Amino acid sequence: MPAIPVTAGRHTAPMAETPVTSSRYGRSPTTPVKRRRLTIALTTLAVAAGAAVAGTTYQRFEGTAVEGKTGAFDVLDDQTVSVTISVTRDDPAIPVVCIVRARSHDGAETGRREILIGPSEAKTVQVTATVTSYRRPFVGDIYGCGTDIPRYLRAP
Repeated sequence: MPAIPVTAGRHTAPMAETPVTSSRYGRSPTTPVKRRRLTIALTTLAVAAGAAVAGTTYQRFEGTAVEGKTGAFDVLDDQTVSVTISVTRDDPAIPVVCIVRARSHDGAETGRREILIGPSEAKTVQVTATVTSYRRPFVGDIYGCGTDIPRYLRAP
């Protein structure tokens, strides 16, 4: 008869060897090959995401073919502001559209107007536009300019 080990006055039965199961301790450790593949996949995904962000940022902030700057503004009355803008184009023969706006004291946009600037011989032109506001305007400025002219501003 085999001896039963005694520990602190208690009898313990010998334990049978049982394999470690994933149901008890979670999933099994990954092999080096799986780890390498996972690292390559995650690195590729990170590089692709970085390239997508860089491409989007470049398209958004690259030098544009047209640039508009606020030259001056004059609040004419409680509902009108006159805005003078300076527009510079790479190709002055191409018409552009600019958006000027009225803003209230808290910075909210309270009126806007689109201006079609036709072809000219000068690269930089100055244009003055009157913008109607639904609240007392505090400032008039330019929102932006572009070469994509809406259909309703084009001549028929």
